[in-house]
Amino acid sequence: MSKIPFGPTYDEMLHPEHQDPAVRKLAEKALRENELDPINLFNITWKNGGNGEVRKIVLPKALTGVDANIVVMLGKYFPSGSHKVGPAYATLIEGCVDGTILPGKHTILGPSTGNFGIGVSYITNLMKYDAIVIMPDNMSKERYERIRKYGAKLDLTPGSESDVILTLERTYELKKDPKNATLAQFELLPNYRFHRYVTGNSAIEAVKGIGNGRIACFASAPGSAGTLAAGDEIKKMFPECKIAALEPHECSTLTNGGLGQHRIEGIGDKMCTLIHNILTTDFIVQIHDDDCVRGLEVIHSGTDVLVQHGVDPKIAESMKELFGVSGICNILGAIKMAKYLKLGPNDNIVTIATDGFDRYDSVIDNLRHRELEVTDHVLDRWFSDVFVETDTSRILDTRGDAAKEKLFQQKEKDWLKFGYSKEYLDSMRHPEFWEKEYAKIKTYDEKIKAIRGKEI
Repeated sequence: MSKIPFGPTYDEMLHPEHQDPAVRKLAEKALRENELDPINLFNITWKNGGNGEVRKIVLPKALTGVDANIVVMLGKYFPSGSHKVGPAYATLIEGCVDGTILPGKHTILGPSTGNFGIGVSYITNLMKYDAIVIMPDNMSKERYERIRKYGAKLDLTPGSESDVILTLERTYELKKDPKNATLAQFELLPNYRFHRYVTGNSAIEAVKGIGNGRIACFASAPGSAGTLAAGDEIKKMFPECKIAALEPHECSTLTNGGLGQHRIEGIGDKMCTLIHNILTTDFIVQIHDDDCVRGLEVIHSGTDVLVQHGVDPKIAESMKELFGVSGICNILGAIKMAKYLKLGPNDNIVTIATDGFDRYDSVIDNLRHRELEVTDHVLDRWFSDVFVETDTSRILDTRGDAAKEKLFQQKEKDWLKFGYSKEYLDSMRHPEFWEKEYAKIKTYDEKIKAIRGKEI
């Protein structure tokens, strides 16, 4: 007999206050005292355990240089240190209650470039599965250490950040063994469901009391493109909201099919992912990879520089550990869009910091190794170059039919070779496909409540 893990519904991840009070109390205690207590599944939420507000920071305008309010939701406070733990859990719990992924029977495969792999390793530890994380062989050493710490095995593929296609090919090879089950973040819809419902509605809550209380733009860099799904729910509430997908200038796949290498771990994976809802993507924005690494160093090590430019000292100090490289990419994309859309002081842009600084020491060490020197003078120059002087170049408007068709053709090119039919891919061209998938949340919540913690 297999036992379904005891974990939250989608509703309980969006609204932890809807959890059983006794469970909530145990979860908050475990978050402080025991990272590997399975009750931490109930801490998969954007909200804090105090006042229940969304964990976020409104960036100081002395940093962004724009009038609009840039609201960054903070993923580092999720269990395992990244919001990617959310879609990892959602994908696994759906498989559990569907009876297709069973503890003691299946080994979990997690294709990833980092944070999703960490999330898979963490979730499978709590939910009592064996796991193998498949990822490129030159990600930051902190990623590998965290994955091993949580107990998963690593299967490394040759190549670099944007050679994730090799990890997919390796995953497809491994899943030929029937004992292996894949948490396929790039292609399974639980990732879409988690972010549309939990992240999207949390973003809507995050802007309450800020500016006009609406969201003018949601900016996010797709790795799996799961996080972009939050924009679908935001658009439903605020139809004027524009969704901007950000990608490395050095790997401009969505813009023009470019397949170069880059340093922004977790995004720019040489494909248009299967779960990317092209219909709602309004703009594609290119960001230089070294701007993101340099920007991270400015915020992490340049507290004095930030203060000299008008950032409140307490805020400057508080930001040191909040972001990773992709978080800086998202911030720069938000600044670009604020300028491009000519947004004012009442307008809000929401973006995401997937993780925090704790997994990027080696990346910063590499930066310092590549640069002649990194002094306050250099950080001051980077502050201006990276943040203040961000311009509106390399923004592609994808609202027209021709631009949409180009993206649909990219998706077709990427996924026909993995066995998906043209009919299935064509169904994604219609809003009804995405609404039907989203509506499954209600059914899954009912299933989870009915059988979680029970033997089947």
